[in-house]
This record gives sequence, structure tokens and C-alpha cells, in this order.
Amino acid sequence: MVRHQELQLWVEEMAAMCKPERIVWINGSEEEHQRLTAEAISSGEVIQLDSEKWPGCLYHRTALNDVARTEDLTFICTTLKDDAGPTNNWMSPEEGYRRAGEIFEGAMRGRTMYVIPFCMGPVGSPFSKIGVELTDSIYVVLNMRIMCNIGDEVLEQLGAGGEFTKCLHSKAELDIKKRLILHFPEDNAIWSVGSGYGGNVLLGKKCLALRIASHVARREGWMAEHMLIMGVQRPDGHIYYIAGAFPSACGKTNLAMLVPPEGYRAKGWKVFTVGDDIAWMRIDTDRRLWAVNPETGFFGVAPGTSKNTNPNALETIRRNTIFTNVVLGKGGTVWWEGMEEEPPAEGRDWQGRPWKPGLIGEDGKPAVGAHPNSRFTAPFSQCPSRSARAGDHHGVPISAIIFGGRRARLTPLVYEAQSWGHGVYIGATMASERTAAQFGKQGEVRRDPMAMLPFCGYNMADYFEHWLRMGVRMTRPPRIFNVNWFRTDEDGSFLWPGFGENIRVLDWILARCLNEVEAEKTAIGWVPRKEDLNLEGLDMAPGAIDELLSVNKEEWIAEAGLIAEHFKQFDDRIPHEMWAQHEALLRRLDLIG
Repeated sequence: MVRHQELQLWVEEMAAMCKPERIVWINGSEEEHQRLTAEAISSGEVIQLDSEKWPGCLYHRTALNDVARTEDLTFICTTLKDDAGPTNNWMSPEEGYRRAGEIFEGAMRGRTMYVIPFCMGPVGSPFSKIGVELTDSIYVVLNMRIMCNIGDEVLEQLGAGGEFTKCLHSKAELDIKKRLILHFPEDNAIWSVGSGYGGNVLLGKKCLALRIASHVARREGWMAEHMLIMGVQRPDGHIYYIAGAFPSACGKTNLAMLVPPEGYRAKGWKVFTVGDDIAWMRIDTDRRLWAVNPETGFFGVAPGTSKNTNPNALETIRRNTIFTNVVLGKGGTVWWEGMEEEPPAEGRDWQGRPWKPGLIGEDGKPAVGAHPNSRFTAPFSQCPSRSARAGDHHGVPISAIIFGGRRARLTPLVYEAQSWGHGVYIGATMASERTAAQFGKQGEVRRDPMAMLPFCGYNMADYFEHWLRMGVRMTRPPRIFNVNWFRTDEDGSFLWPGFGENIRVLDWILARCLNEVEAEKTAIGWVPRKEDLNLEGLDMAPGAIDELLSVNKEEWIAEAGLIAEHFKQFDDRIPHEMWAQHEALLRRLDLIG
């Protein structure tokens, strides 16, 4: 018997609209897990993989038109359009409920409606938020089991009158013309219809944990950020925690699970993963910033994940993992491009078509087996580098915040902000250049403030203001840095080796946080002195480190012009502090007196 009357009435109301054949309340038990898995295998929703090579693992394919987040069909539904801001798609709540309601009407006929009580963050933690997702997809249920706490313990925590986010999902017809992902921050509700792809339908993830949570966080005085959280242990045994925001294709998960090179490991350096994607951060009684990872799993991109790029991720996904849109080998194995393991002799590609190594497609190029956005969903508990403090109700204290992007020429390897306000300016102007694998013109600069462009649930100008206010409330705010692993020479070759060697940059960042080293003052911030970077054992081209740390005044003058255009889209709503920081940069570049 459900004690929460509002929850019971809402489930009944949504069932009356969607008209499922039956309603099943998810309790989170292992017996239930086994039963649902067997049901999903029997129906063909998932395929069981080889139990010896991939124990407990399942395979799933999405519809061909449903392979990624559909940003153009994702809306923030607020009463006032300006509250959504210029970077979000907006729809009025009335229009959103009407349009989606027409698609939801009868969408679950002949299907089961699963009721999933779930908790983002440790159950009972002051950080945590509870939601209930109604869905007609067993795939969603099995993924939500991995990605968050679900079932009876959550209902018990919710009690008879606790607040919860109302999350409604149906695959409906998987018709892209009848697909909407709608967020109603004023109602604490999410409606997603017409999709089966994880990023659109695991409603605890980006939808609640970022878009809705960012709106709630502003009102309640905390932060919901698209950030990794990692612990770095120095040779003296002390562990310091870092949060980091990176746009796509910039190595965020690889950094969160970084394996230091042998020379660093021998000295006692270690990295511990607290989270790879989302950070909820609050100011504690010590007036420092503390963070939790609200998820219990990884929903990661498979292509490119290998023993070389991310050995911890590869080890994490060896069991109890759901793979989506990768190659399915004939013997019940999986493979993807960049895996750096022997591909199956034959199998099926992500579309279900026959595939084998060396197959040439209709365009005369090698046929790709796994979709570029193919995914794995794996339990956080299986990560070899997981932090013992992951899941702590209290969170971990953040010493540094890192912003990063992919810039071939402009940005040095690392630099430090002059202040919290300057750091917010750096985050607000974050940008990456598009790669050949991304839609758009290669090399084109795409602004992605704090890596939150697709995920901020309200006007981003107000979001910048919230960051500034949070800084004022802290006695010891984290120091803010910008990194760029992707700087190239004149021939287009990367100057920095990246991956595990990035520990050398983290080494300098922590030394700065502890006031152990000086730095060079430049127009954009504090850049390392060459002698303060540990380059021992690195085989780098002559002059490479000088190039990595250089700041080209003319290039930054051009960048300043682009930043001004970026800010103008927010009109008068953007905080005055952002323009003040911009003018300070112009003065340092000798553009104004």
C-alpha cells in the first residue's frame, strides 16, 4: 500500500491517459531484477551476452532514428519565455502538456506501466532528490536500476508527503515526428515521449539531475553541475578533490578515471573516481563547497574506450553491463571501433545488419560497426578506481574546479583564474572547436558555458549570477582553472601527450591550491612557470612546453570580440560582473585604457 496519496493519485491520473494493460510498482529487489531481465530477453528487448566472456551483460538496439539526445525536441516549459533564456528551446506549459498529452493518450495500450521510485544521490542525504518515473520500457527499468537507487527504500524515504519529481515516459510509436522531451521546472515535472534512447528517457539523469535540479538549486542555494568529481592523492597521503566541466569529446570520463604513469604511481600518486558526469554541490557549515555524485552508474560512450585510453572504464564494463548500439558478435560478444581488441569474425552492426572486419560500405569506406554514440550502462561499484567516499551522505570538499575545452591554438595547457569572479567569466566563455566527428564546420568555435549549454534548466544569464552569488557565500571557494589538452603545433600534431600524463597538470593545480608554487601573470590569468611542471620522463619536442604555455595577444584580442558577441545574446539580464570581467581582460590586452 502506497502511503503517499498525491503519488497514488498522480499514477492513476497518468494511467487513465496512457491506458496501460497493467501497472507494476518496482521494488528494487534482486528477484524482481531477474524476472524483468528474463522477460526482456524473452520479448527481444535485450539479448543476453556470453555468460563467460561478458557475465551478466545484455545487448540492446534503439530505433534507427533514436540514437542520441534530440536537443531540437527538448524544451524548457516556463510561464515566461525569458525565464528559459536564449540558449534553451521554450514552450509554454499549457502548450507542452497539450502537445505531449495528445501523443501520450493511449500510448501504453497493451503494455505495462512500470512505476519506478528513484533517488538521485544517497538515500537520506541532504543532497538527494526523489523522483518517480512511469515508463512502458523494461530497458528503462533495467538501466535505472544501475544509474540510481530505486524501489521500496526510496518510497520509505519519501514517506506520506515528501516532494518528488513527476517523470512520465512512453516509447509510444518511436516516431521522431511525435517525440518531445519536456521539462516543467515550475511543476517539478518531466514528460518524455516517442524515444527509447537513454539520454532522453532515463529521466533521473540529464533531465532531473541537471535541467530540473539546476532550477531547484538556484532557488535553494546550491549547484547542479555537469561535472566529474575526482580525488587526487599526493605522495604525503592527503587526498584533494577536484570537480571538472568539459564539453563532449574533451576526455571528461578519461580524466575522472585517470591512471597516473608509472613514475607518479611509484611516488604514491593515486586517482579516485567519485563521479564522471554530474556533481551536486552545497556550501557546508565550514562555508566550503562540498559535492556528491547523484548517480550510481556510468552511462558512457563506448567507441574509443580501450585499455590504452581508459583501462578503468574497460574493466568496469566487463560484467553486469547493458550495451546499446555496439557491434554484436555471433557468439554473444560485443565490440566497437577504438576498443583495441580483436573484433569478432562476424556479427551484426548497430542496425542489425551483417558485419565483419574490413567490410566496405556503399560509400566505398570501411563500414562502421558501432554507432559513434553507442553506449554502456555499468554499475559504479565495479569501477577499480572508485573512491571510498563515493556515496557519502556528506559529500567531499572541493579544492579546485577545472574548465576545459578543445582549442588547437588559442588556450595554453593550463592557467588559473585571478579570482572567483574571473573564474566564473572563464566558465561562462568556455568554448570548443568542432572536430571532424561532430556536426558543423570543422574548427568552428562552439560556446558551451560550464559545459551546461544543453542542460541548464533556466536562463543562463541568471545561472552566471547564481555562480557569482555562491562564491560570495564561501570563505574558501575552490580555485578555478582552465585546461586544454588539445593544443597543436603548426603541423596539427598534439603538443601534449594527454591521458595519464594529465596528472602532471593536476600536480601543478594542487600545488597552486596549497600555495606551494608561484606562477606567471598573463593577460588571461596565472600560467605555470616551466620549472614548476614535472616533465620528468616525458619525451617532448624541443620548444613544445614553451608553446603549450604561451599566450598569443593577437589571438586573444580576436577571442575577446567573439566573447562580446556571446554575451550580447543575454541582453541586460547578464550580470554586470561578467561585463566588468570582460573589460578587465580588454585592459590587460591593452585594448582600453
